[in-house]
Amino acid sequence: MSIQKQVAAWLGFDTSKCSWPPPRLSIGLQGGGSFGAFAWGVLDRLLDEERLAIDALSGASAGAVNAVLFASGLLEGGRKEGKARLERFWRRMSVNAVLGPRGAFTMTPLGAAMRMLSPYQFNPFNLNPLRDALVEEVDFARLRAEAPVKLLIAATRVSDGRQRIFRENELTADMVLASACLPLLHHSVNIDGEDYWDGGYVANPPLFPLVIASEAEHILAVLVTPNAVEGTPLNRRDIIKRLEQIQFNATVNAEFAALQLGAILRMSPIFERLRLTSISAADEIDGLARESAGDLAWDFLDRLRQSGRDAASVWLARQPGSI
Repeated sequence: MSIQKQVAAWLGFDTSKCSWPPPRLSIGLQGGGSFGAFAWGVLDRLLDEERLAIDALSGASAGAVNAVLFASGLLEGGRKEGKARLERFWRRMSVNAVLGPRGAFTMTPLGAAMRMLSPYQFNPFNLNPLRDALVEEVDFARLRAEAPVKLLIAATRVSDGRQRIFRENELTADMVLASACLPLLHHSVNIDGEDYWDGGYVANPPLFPLVIASEAEHILAVLVTPNAVEGTPLNRRDIIKRLEQIQFNATVNAEFAALQLGAILRMSPIFERLRLTSISAADEIDGLARESAGDLAWDFLDRLRQSGRDAASVWLARQPGSI
């Protein structure tokens, strides 16, 4: 049994008396390059549920981008605009092929050269189309002033490797870029004199901060990076891919374990009300671990989105006793 599937059993709460679907929900969105389109699908389906209120969103990397687009759309046009904004962004990413640990260009001769150089060498002017997409889609000044949900965006401080959580009332485009800054593809992002890299290295997604900030009793973790694979990779490309998967899952596995311990020891009154479930892309898509998180082909993104929608529909249809 995967660690995600053990979460409800670990927490050990009697959910048979809980209303379902929950009227209020907080969501942790894992990052994982193009696999983040699965989380887009989950959010797209949840936006169909008029009676379901979203209290807080946490995210790292692609999860942070999804969270901010969701909140911005909700603020500026309600649920319909939230759905439209997410779709516009992912379509744009498919065209630009700029999001993910390995861009679509990495199989070209240029991609081979880039793997041998730092981004300060192959991209000295720090061009990043992701910035343009964020600035066009999100009014950060308005979001800071009127955020419709709580936001917790994770980044990794380069100097000491510690986690930094950016909140909705301070959020800028640079903070989201910091959360999605893969150091082999992009320059580090400087905020208040500190350089930051991708938040997935320290919180993917941030769960403990989400639990503390959330006023909702139910937390949903949307996991997009495969946690388990069959067999041991033998060639260099597959070994690197598996190392990335392990690295990007290590933090969420640790947070699940910490939440388990907190529940067992009843370390805080928070655990008296907490309900935690998860939706995992790897459980829904056969062979996802063999796919590339840098594949931004539209047919692949659309398949991930539809799988996310289907998984959310199953989650919404659960009986309380099965949580």
